Amino acid sequence: MSLLNEGFMQAVVMSRRAVPLVLEDSQRSALRELERADSTPQSLAFRARLILRYEELGEVKRVAEAEGTSRPTVTMWRDRFLESGIDGLKDEARPGRPPSLPAAKINTVLSGVVQPPAGRTRWSIRTMARHAGVSKSRVQTLWSRNDLKPHLTRTFKLSNDPQFEPKFWDVIGLYLHPPQKALVLCCDEKSQCQALERSQPGLPLGIGHISTRTHDYTRHGTVTLFAALDYLAGKVLSTTAPSHTHVEWLAFLKQIDRETPSDLALHLIVDNYATHKHAAVKAWLAKHPRFHLHFTPTGSSWLNLVERFFRDLTVDVVRDGSFRSVRELTQAIETYLAERNLSPKPYRWRADGASILQKIHAARVMLNRKDINRSAH
Repeated sequence: MSLLNEGFMQAVVMSRRAVPLVLEDSQRSALRELERADSTPQSLAFRARLILRYEELGEVKRVAEAEGTSRPTVTMWRDRFLESGIDGLKDEARPGRPPSLPAAKINTVLSGVVQPPAGRTRWSIRTMARHAGVSKSRVQTLWSRNDLKPHLTRTFKLSNDPQFEPKFWDVIGLYLHPPQKALVLCCDEKSQCQALERSQPGLPLGIGHISTRTHDYTRHGTVTLFAALDYLAGKVLSTTAPSHTHVEWLAFLKQIDRETPSDLALHLIVDNYATHKHAAVKAWLAKHPRFHLHFTPTGSSWLNLVERFFRDLTVDVVRDGSFRSVRELTQAIETYLAERNLSPKPYRWRADGASILQKIHAARVMLNRKDINRSAH
């Protein structure tokens, strides 16, 4: 037998023989985690299972038969594990073509996105591709990798209330530590609820197509919903009225007084709408000391959780509905409220107050910088 053939046969014999493998506890735990985790690629999970099975059975042939694979495959991954541990089970990096995009063009795509072109508010993928002289797919890839999304915007409003923080913590305190023997009621008006009748019936949702509605409509008037959301129980006290002056607000306060247990204090979270501070309202409140009004900071209606309920009402009933009269809209709202109060679901405040103030402070700093830069130009 030639030396070449002799060496080959020795390698085959060595690959087939039982090579002892005793895993450390940490290695065994890591391999089991790789085998079971949903995020592990199937190929890597299979290799981890081979190593665990090899420790159990101790022979290449038995492992190959148990896992339905070839003996060379078992041998290869066993040897790579013995040499490099778990890292040896991972795919080696494959050589690829070096990036062909010049650094200057990459910089144009990434840095230029924050500076819109003249006469426009933002760059699009296509306009940036033409500007930088690259493909649309390359622009999209670079923006995606760097988490740049010029097509998205978020609305915000920073309160200029000089007493912002005291009012902020006052409201947050009611949510996080509701007073004993008291009700916390989030109150507000949803004004100008329009009874819109679509010119044609919409097409219903079906397999293969979305629901539709016509863009034109007939206006049949408006109604105002007064609501008081019980923060702990989730129920909503409500009434409707054609307008929202201090007269209707005072009537709603009297309704709250009648429909809540008389031995409980009432803490009402309200905004700074003028009707809430009318002289007649103040006079009535002075005669009813169980009412305690807590005003949100100016321009901070997001602190009032009844606004979250108004959003649900808008989506579920008002926005996509078609109503032939104000009465029909009112009946739809009242039906929705009655059904909701049968199994109320409270809204819970979970945001950390200090984190909110930190974000607001950072936004103010950014706005101040923009003001300084604008004045400098």
